[in-house]
Amino acid sequence: DQKGSPIGEAHFAFAPGERETEASFDLPVELRNDIARLEISGERSAGAVQLLDKRWRRRAVGVVSGSSSDTAQPLLASIFYLTRALAPFADVRQGDRGGAPQQAVAQFLDQKLPMIVLADVGTLSPELRERIDAWIEHGGVLVRFAGPRLAQADDDLVPVKLRRGGRSLGGSLTWEKPQHLAAFAPDGPFAGLAVPKDVTVNRQVLAEPDAVLPTKSWASLEDGTPLVTGERRGKGLLVLFHVSADMRWSDLPMSGSFVEMLRRIVDTSGYASGPAPGAASEAKAETVAPLRILDGFGVFGPPPSTAKPLAADFRDRATLDHPPGFYGPADGPLAVNTLAASDRITPLDTSALHARRANYTNSEPRDLRGILLSSSLALFLIDALIVALLGGGIAGLLRRRVAPAALLLALLLPMGLPSPIRAESAADEFAIKATAQTRLAYVITGNADVDSIVKAGMSGLTLFLAQRTALEAGDPVGIDPAHDELAFFPLIYWPVVPGAPKPPQAAIDKIDAYMKQGGTVLFDTRDAIEAPPGDNGASQTPGMRTLREILSSLDVPELEPVPREHVLTKTFYLLRDFPGRFDSGQTWVEALPRNEDEDTASHPARGGDGVSPIIITSNDLAGAWAIRPDGQPMLPLSPGEPRQREFAFRAGVNIVMYTLTGNYKADQVHAPALIERLGQ
Repeated sequence: DQKGSPIGEAHFAFAPGERETEASFDLPVELRNDIARLEISGERSAGAVQLLDKRWRRRAVGVVSGSSSDTAQPLLASIFYLTRALAPFADVRQGDRGGAPQQAVAQFLDQKLPMIVLADVGTLSPELRERIDAWIEHGGVLVRFAGPRLAQADDDLVPVKLRRGGRSLGGSLTWEKPQHLAAFAPDGPFAGLAVPKDVTVNRQVLAEPDAVLPTKSWASLEDGTPLVTGERRGKGLLVLFHVSADMRWSDLPMSGSFVEMLRRIVDTSGYASGPAPGAASEAKAETVAPLRILDGFGVFGPPPSTAKPLAADFRDRATLDHPPGFYGPADGPLAVNTLAASDRITPLDTSALHARRANYTNSEPRDLRGILLSSSLALFLIDALIVALLGGGIAGLLRRRVAPAALLLALLLPMGLPSPIRAESAADEFAIKATAQTRLAYVITGNADVDSIVKAGMSGLTLFLAQRTALEAGDPVGIDPAHDELAFFPLIYWPVVPGAPKPPQAAIDKIDAYMKQGGTVLFDTRDAIEAPPGDNGASQTPGMRTLREILSSLDVPELEPVPREHVLTKTFYLLRDFPGRFDSGQTWVEALPRNEDEDTASHPARGGDGVSPIIITSNDLAGAWAIRPDGQPMLPLSPGEPRQREFAFRAGVNIVMYTLTGNYKADQVHAPALIERLGQ
């Protein structure tokens, strides 16, 4: 490897009369990229050394998915298709499943990976965007795949300007049919690949037509809309697949062309790897200086004064001006070897040497017995001293003096050093309290009035759950997303306080990771009564503007008002809406994939593979749940219908049961009973 440590060895032999043979190294894939040098053991020659650089190594590719882990079945998720397609020719590294996508991207940037793949990752924080832009400028390759999150995000980290929402192909409500692939661009990286005839696309994100769109289109559909676009930014590349990396939008991930397309893109990755195929402009020629040079015996040394820099795309053998060795930066050097792949060794002609005779004189032998005997005696004395030290003979003489000092030090240490148990006791106590019973959580806003009402409301809902359901939850817990662990709670209620400062990025990242791991956050702006007439989303209220500021840094999926057939309306009670203190606000959840040919009557309940990571309302649910110690309601309702508070509690029960059971009620086993109860 780079440090000179041996990684593996293999034996070889030449058959009689043969000048070529093969040697196979049986090494784990993880060690392949560590190989920096191949040499013939026992041969002290630069010709017996072959240096390997990053052009020979497998590229490291980081893969990050924006989909929630619970809503993506493992064998149908985009991570599965991307890993299978990249594994034969790249070192695939997946983001930490316990963290937010933004944290995984930041980790890959710290590791200086040459290529990162983002599968349906929508919103990115401004700080991370700046780091990604700088990384691409210095040679990074960013590949993005579309999806519901990217389709609704207002993101310009794409090679072309996109229309929000995309388009669907096929179905009863559209005249367009699923499209097949057209020929690949002749000047793009996919030039020469066979066009698959069996690949169809039923949904894509559309690019805004402009004058430069044809130059950025690497692959298109038969109707001319782009399937893959890319552009060079600085030394790097930005690539966008206008379909998802799984089978939801097209069957491209199931084809062999998908593997070859990714292989072409991976071949262009890596710092200082030269211009990418199909780039709009050629990178300027660069030179790299000598770093370490091989001498005639195949030993590394400093570069001589006669060694000259060479071009970064140098592919030839070593010359007098460019001796064999490594050139360029230490983290990604360029290898120059004495022999090229086409070189063949021929027998040396020594016929001219036999005509002459060299005279050699014999020297007298030298007696080394005295030196060897003295060296043996010295080694014997050193060995005896080491045995005495290991046996404790010398240490026993010093123990009497050392023991009092050690005893004094042992007595003083507990008095002067802080105990780590105290530092960890608070976190352990919080974890034990949160896991001993199922508990609901709410975000502490810092506003005393709001926090007291929300605490009373969550306590009231917990009591109602114990009275009406089999769930006996513990007392609700107030949390700080920036410091507390969120994974213990199935549901977090977040009351939005108008004008409150935006949470720190650390809190946003933890909330994002919590949502990706199957948790649900219920945002309540509590201002439905302030919305202008006809504005169901309360988009003009101060609370909604504050919520939008919070969501601007979160990777939020595509949302929709809760449809009548959504499983959230049937998890425990049969509901039509979700009232709180107010009943005029709209409730939003993650949009579910809809089959336009599906009959609602035959499918009375729809649900995804998990739960919606986000629920948004403005009806002030906690205000309706809030109960005083004497059992009376804490706040009045508006408009104050007799059963409005009862339905508010029922809405809370459905939300809690939905977060705990997911798509249980959408199971087809219960469809007949649901149809009978609905009277259909």
